[in-house]
Amino acid sequence: MRKITFFLTFFLILTLTSFAAVFQKTDNGIKAITQDMNVEISFFSPQIVRVVKYPGGDKLEKASLSVVKIAEKTELNFFENGLYVEIESEKLKVKYNTTTGRVAFFDKSGNVLFTEKDFGTQFTPTMDVKKNSYTVRQAFKLDKKEAIYGLGQIQNGKLNQRGERIVLKNENMKIAIPFFQSVKGYGVFWDNYAPVTFNDNAQELSLESLGDLSDYYFMYGGNAAGVVAQMRDLTGESPMIPLWGFGYMQSRERYKTQFETVEVLKKYRDLNVPIDGIIQDWRYWGQDSNWNAMQFDNTSFPRPQEMVDSIHKMNGKLMIVAWPGFGPQTNQYKEYNEKNMLIRFDTWPPKSGTTPYDVYNPEARDIYWNYLNKGVFSKNTDAWWLDSTEPDHINVKPADFEQPTHLGSYNSVINAFPLQHIKGVYENQRKTTSAKRVFILTRSAFAGQQRYGANSWSGDVISTWETLQNQVPAALNFSMSGLPYWNADIGGFFLWRYNGHNALKLKSYHELYMRWLQFGTFTPMMRSHGTDAPREIYQFGKRGERSFDVIEKYIKLRYRLLPYIYSTAWEVTSGAGTFMRPLVMDFPSDEKVQNLTDQYFFGASVMVAPVLKSMYVNRANDKETESYSEIKSREVYLPAGSVWYDFWTGEKLQGGKTVSKQAPIDIMPLYVKAGAILPFGPDVQFSTQKKWDKLEIRIYRGADGKFVLYEDENDNYNYEKGMYATIAFEWNDKNNTLTVGQRNGKFPGMLKSRTFNIVLVDAANGAGDKPAASVTKSLKYSGKPLKVKL
Repeated sequence: MRKITFFLTFFLILTLTSFAAVFQKTDNGIKAITQDMNVEISFFSPQIVRVVKYPGGDKLEKASLSVVKIAEKTELNFFENGLYVEIESEKLKVKYNTTTGRVAFFDKSGNVLFTEKDFGTQFTPTMDVKKNSYTVRQAFKLDKKEAIYGLGQIQNGKLNQRGERIVLKNENMKIAIPFFQSVKGYGVFWDNYAPVTFNDNAQELSLESLGDLSDYYFMYGGNAAGVVAQMRDLTGESPMIPLWGFGYMQSRERYKTQFETVEVLKKYRDLNVPIDGIIQDWRYWGQDSNWNAMQFDNTSFPRPQEMVDSIHKMNGKLMIVAWPGFGPQTNQYKEYNEKNMLIRFDTWPPKSGTTPYDVYNPEARDIYWNYLNKGVFSKNTDAWWLDSTEPDHINVKPADFEQPTHLGSYNSVINAFPLQHIKGVYENQRKTTSAKRVFILTRSAFAGQQRYGANSWSGDVISTWETLQNQVPAALNFSMSGLPYWNADIGGFFLWRYNGHNALKLKSYHELYMRWLQFGTFTPMMRSHGTDAPREIYQFGKRGERSFDVIEKYIKLRYRLLPYIYSTAWEVTSGAGTFMRPLVMDFPSDEKVQNLTDQYFFGASVMVAPVLKSMYVNRANDKETESYSEIKSREVYLPAGSVWYDFWTGEKLQGGKTVSKQAPIDIMPLYVKAGAILPFGPDVQFSTQKKWDKLEIRIYRGADGKFVLYEDENDNYNYEKGMYATIAFEWNDKNNTLTVGQRNGKFPGMLKSRTFNIVLVDAANGAGDKPAASVTKSLKYSGKPLKVKL
């Protein structure tokens, strides 16, 4: 017995001695070696943890392209328990298994949030062109019914991405972001820029990609909004875009002369239809051999400064396209070629010799801007359309992915192409001027791109109902990935479905276009664009005709909502907010919303239920004779835990049920949460036509509520210096009392006094897109606090 005790004691001492040698504490975590694998667990904050693993003998050398946060000093407690090391912050517990290498995450109460699998990290040697590298695979284990969201913009029609196998590689209509978040309130960012295979099945969730290390960040937010806030903290906050960027934008593939571009804006002004932006697509530079020359063709755009000035005189703004590829006759191509700054594969357009530049090279990005600034921005243009930022890749050959870039093989950094390209334009415009905010429309994205003033659109989608249906969950997953600005080509880009027919003469296309535009009204950017047929409002008829009137109605509604939209943009910038919010963000425990793909919140208060199916029936083979069916309603789920108001009628409804909402062609179902405070602006022809000196403040009773109205100079960066103002509104439902707080801050041109027309919404007053029939109380406000009982 004494021998047994001796050997057990000896074994225990030996085990503990060996255990003590396998890890060491660091300033923000631990370093360890397990299975000839280096492991580093580092707290970047009490809620964000980085986990890095790489083969023994290798050195960790990595500068992240996405992560900008520097690890903050975090108070940690360490515990050794047998084969485990536990690290605890004020928000999280992390447990590391020194034998299997498994890392698991727990909340402060000890509940499992997320865990790797035992022996779940694998490094398979491979070659990255001539460099020794690995196929890195990390496996995790999720709860059986745990819903997850994100992965960028995946147009598979699903919100919950459980059970999916997806190769995350950027391409037209697909935005790949190796980030997901769970309904349990955590998120995971796999910091890798090569194509990533995401695979979730009954056994595990795995991430696999080319790389030198397994490198991911775990973040705990408690809920979806909190996770988005942690992702922004990690990868950068989103700057304000100009107020005019939330107005209506008109585009076409393409306006062929400067005179056509100006004339479109003039027609809108003559018709008194609101508009802010006109967008110039490709070939303003001339022939394809001169592709993306960043200069104006002498024949079709002979006086570009006159074009820009004419647009500005009509109170419009000009967004203009630029691409990452250059034709062989351009000066850019020649300079990049001489300096070996081209990534040598074929990009759009076909058979032109066009080649993309090395966006990963800082000097190459500066060269890009020098040409763009001299040839275009110097004309006082207003915004950028950076197209083909995946980029387009044609005549694909395996050797294309082996092309060298400034940061390694093209394949190893391919998904970061849009991030680096857009970074160059944003940072260089910021260096050039602070008088005009950077505003970028782009077709692709990667984690961290929100910090560059970019709004991603869903690509060259086909004009079908199925495509429209897919836009909603695609947008919501994109937003859940931490990027707040998204939009789509209203009406769809390609009209292939209508081949052989003039789509503009078909009621079926009019219906799809109107429904798509209604949806687009409640996205961060309202932009009409497409090919095969023009999409300007006057192409759909004239005032007094159904299609024209419906389109105009929603454009005008967009402008009346600008105070709400712009204030939401400030919440995005200052509070890591989200424009397009799936219902699961606010009702995570309601299983009915965990894969709800056809409803969402726009901002904090307005629930949008777009009509995503046709209400027409084809009563004859001749498509020109299509007629309405009698089906003009759609079902809408109203989550429990809130009272809801029908935006159009003011009807008050209890949550926890599904309702059938009548939806004739001019009505898209909208519901407002009780407790909401919505500011409505004036009817205008462009965003800054009138001051917000008389705002209608709608209060939806049934719960307490808050809203912060934000204002600044609309289009510069003085807000970063504190030149802005906020006014807080607070509704006490029990006491029927509205408090308008002290105005905080100031800026040049700020209103000294104004009128708030307060409207208590009900079925008799304050519903719909028109001004309220009667005002409950009119308040004169000069910046001092007011409290009024209604």
